[in-house]
Amino acid sequence: MKLLLINPRFPESFWSFKWAVDNIMPNDIRTINPPLGLATLAALTPQDWDIEIIDENIETIPLKPEADIIGICGMGVQFKRQSELLTFYRNQGHFVVAGGSYASLCPEYYETLADTVVSGEAEYIWKEFCSDFEAGNQRSLYQETNEVSLEDSPTPRFDLLSIDKYQAVSLQFSRGCPYRCEFCDIIVMFGRKPRVKSFKQVARELDELRKLNVTNVFFVDDNLIGNKPQAKKLMSNLRDYQIEHDYTFLFGTEASLNLAQDDELLQLFTEANFGWVFIGIESPDEESLKETLKFQNTRSDILSSVLHVYSYGIEVLAGFIIGFDNDTVKTFDLQYNFIQNSGIQTAMVGLLIAVPKTPLYERLEKDGRLIKDASCTDNTKLGTNLIPKQMSYEEMVEGYRNLYYRLLEDKTIADRINNKMNYLKNPIFKSTYTLKDQAGVFGRFMKNGILKGGPRRVYHFLRTIPLRNPKQIPLVIQDWTVGIAMKDYVDRHFIKEFDENNVLAESYSESIEKSFETYMRKGVLEVSLNRVKNTASNLSISIKGIIDQDFFEHVAPHLEKVLENTSSSITLNIDHFHETQRQHMNRLFKRLSRYGDRIYIAVHEKLRDKVNIDSSVFNLVLEN
Repeated sequence: MKLLLINPRFPESFWSFKWAVDNIMPNDIRTINPPLGLATLAALTPQDWDIEIIDENIETIPLKPEADIIGICGMGVQFKRQSELLTFYRNQGHFVVAGGSYASLCPEYYETLADTVVSGEAEYIWKEFCSDFEAGNQRSLYQETNEVSLEDSPTPRFDLLSIDKYQAVSLQFSRGCPYRCEFCDIIVMFGRKPRVKSFKQVARELDELRKLNVTNVFFVDDNLIGNKPQAKKLMSNLRDYQIEHDYTFLFGTEASLNLAQDDELLQLFTEANFGWVFIGIESPDEESLKETLKFQNTRSDILSSVLHVYSYGIEVLAGFIIGFDNDTVKTFDLQYNFIQNSGIQTAMVGLLIAVPKTPLYERLEKDGRLIKDASCTDNTKLGTNLIPKQMSYEEMVEGYRNLYYRLLEDKTIADRINNKMNYLKNPIFKSTYTLKDQAGVFGRFMKNGILKGGPRRVYHFLRTIPLRNPKQIPLVIQDWTVGIAMKDYVDRHFIKEFDENNVLAESYSESIEKSFETYMRKGVLEVSLNRVKNTASNLSISIKGIIDQDFFEHVAPHLEKVLENTSSSITLNIDHFHETQRQHMNRLFKRLSRYGDRIYIAVHEKLRDKVNIDSSVFNLVLEN
């Protein structure tokens, strides 16, 4: 049996850190984390099957694969692309299987998209599907309804991943969380009783990663300390493992805020070499926390808790939410002041989203406060699927946008860094790159990040350099990188005046039409600008016939102006292709590749064998 597993391309979000990946990190790194779920699924597959994993975030998808089964995973934010891939391959006659976290939460969304849906934890039901498929009697739905013992979870097939393309590699120790946060879907899928792997299993996985020269590891548990006694045993064993292997790994993870109330656990985190932890703070307003049943964050002062974690050398990343029923327009200042005072640089602020099947979704649906057909998969966009209670929807979105504008000024980035470094005196965080890569990273950081920001950014950067404590320098550089990457995302996606933006795009479109009027008269080129209210426009260029070298050389600067000076996207429709165009077209693609996330390329189905588009760089449109 030939099994092809595909992780669809993620739409850009804060979590992509696109600017940092493109401009700062070593050239071989393409994205942040690999698809751990697919590597685990591969390990659950019969050993005599031929398995390939394709991660569209680092490599292009095959358009005509040789496979008996194509399995496509996906989180909620990947649902659109996952749907496109399932439909595309199914229309080719392939047997397609849908899985992943969103199929586990909402299997009904996939009924018409896939031949089989695998919903829930895969340790038992995937093996059952494989056996049924070999026998020719597979079902349309395999849904895990019982409790899965993580001791039955195998060592993931890390060897099937292009491991050097990722900034960090993922590991999992536990599933489930004991808390009852109203908006969270984790307890819906994994339950409130955390289940854990044995440390022997974790050690085997770490052994495999050492063989692959991995040094940066992210424990992806939604709450690593959900079962504190087990977490302490894990930390103790990790400490011993690190000592035995000369502290090979730098670890990071997600945990609840009550980590700060347990000094024994904090000390174990330090001894195991955990450089950072992501904490769901959500709000500094106690009433908002009570409303969403996040009582674990109300047991002590939140700011004091964050500073206490710093005192152990552990960096804090955090999630924040705007849109609770208790929130008003004053909430934005409350969030801003807390984030500045706490020094949290990776402050992932999002609008509250009601995710299907969660208690929040059910409550708001009953109250008639859900927005029909609104997106419910990405909270880093200027929109959500619920109506706030104590402010208008427009006030919430505008306040959210302005909050990020304030947080990402050079001055406020520098102030946060200095506030943090007053408490994080001895950071565990150190670069895991080679000395050669560190030198390259620093050079690109100064050139592309600091100097490019002009004298004001240079000044604010200089005032954050910890001359008296050089140990803090790697973390300062990382925090500036994060801040600039988030600012780049906001500048491109949180546009205030789409009308002004689109007027500029229209002028560029007219300039292109005028410059290439000869081609348009011949009917070999079509140019149009598609405008939608409150959204960035899309410039569409269609190649209908043979176009010469002169066009490709002169259209590139026009398109770069559109992409550099507006937030518009570009769709390139290739309806005609001649071999003489290949070299010129490839040069155009290479020149535009840094804007690939905003470029959509649609190749006529009859030409797909001739025109090769890297779907990890550009948005490859698969509809006919």
